[in-house]
Amino acid sequence: MIANALFDFFAGSFTSTYYFGTLLNTAFLLMASSLGDTFMLTTGEFNLGGEGQIYAGGFTAAIILTVGTDALPFLPPPLLLLLALASAMAVPACMMLVSALLKHLKNAHILLTTFLVSSAAIPFIDALIAGKFRGGANNLLATSFIAQAVRSPKIMSPSPLSLIALVPPLLCMCAWFVMYRTALGRTLQITGISQEFAAYCGFPQKKIMYGTLALSGALHGCTGFIAVVGTYYTCHTGFYSGMGWNALSCALIANANPALLVPSSIFISWLFTSASRVALNNNFGFDMGALIQGLIIFCIALRHIKRDAKRTHDSAQGSAVQGKCAHD
Repeated sequence: MIANALFDFFAGSFTSTYYFGTLLNTAFLLMASSLGDTFMLTTGEFNLGGEGQIYAGGFTAAIILTVGTDALPFLPPPLLLLLALASAMAVPACMMLVSALLKHLKNAHILLTTFLVSSAAIPFIDALIAGKFRGGANNLLATSFIAQAVRSPKIMSPSPLSLIALVPPLLCMCAWFVMYRTALGRTLQITGISQEFAAYCGFPQKKIMYGTLALSGALHGCTGFIAVVGTYYTCHTGFYSGMGWNALSCALIANANPALLVPSSIFISWLFTSASRVALNNNFGFDMGALIQGLIIFCIALRHIKRDAKRTHDSAQGSAVQGKCAHD
C-alpha cells in the first residue's frame, strides 16, 4: 500500500490526462497571481490579500459576463470579455489602492492592510452571491453560469485546462524582460533593496508604491477572471481558497524572479495535485495538502531567516572592520 501511495504521489499525476491537465491548470493560475506577489516582493513589500483580490476579480468577471450577455446583446463576445477582464482587474486594483492610501496618509503597514481589506471583501462577496446574484439553475452558492460564447475552450479534456490558461506563462516572460532588461525594473529592484538609497537617487517612491500595489491587485484579479472564464464558468464561494497563499509561496520560492515562477508554480501545483490524488486513491486524509503547505511555508521562512541572519552578520563584520580602520 505504501509503495502504491508513493508511486501515486511522485508519478501518478503524470499518468492521467485529467490529473496532468489539472496540474497544469492550477500551475498557470498560480503563475498569474504569484506574478502580482513578485512585483510587491521586488519593492520590499508583501501582499497578503491575494485570496480576496482573486475572489473579487472572479466575481466581477462573472457578473459582467452573465448580466452583459443579456443587457448588451449587441456587444460581440470578444469585446464583452475585454470589458469583463478590465473590470476584474480594476476592482482588486482599487482594493490595493486603499492600502496604498493608508500607507501614504497614516503610514499603515501594507502587509497588514492588504490582509484586512481582503478579509472584509470576502464575506461581502459571499453575501452578494448568497443573495441577489445567486444563480437559480444550480444548488451551489454560485452565480449563474456564463454563456457558452464567452467560455474559453478546453484543450485537454476531461481536465479543466483551457486555452486562456496558457496566457500566464507569457506574462511571466514579459515581466522578466521588464524586471531585468529595463530601467523601470532596475528602479523597482533598487527600491526593494534600499528605500533610503532610492529616495537619495530621486526615484518617485509614492508613484512606485501606488503603481506596484495597483498592478499586484490587477494581476490577482486577472487570475480570478481566468478561473471563471476557463475553469469554473461561474463564481462560487470558496473557489479562491488556498490560491492566494500558494501563489505567495511560489513567488518566495522563485525569489521574486518572474521567469522562475514557471517551475515554482508547476512544483507547488504538482505537490497539491499529487497529495489530493493520494488522499483519494489510498484513503488518506485530505488534510495532507494543508500539511504540505505548512511545511513549504516553514522551509521558506527558515531560508529567509538564515539569509537575514547572514546579512546582519556580514553588516556587523563590516562595521567592525570600518571601526578598526578608523581607530588605526
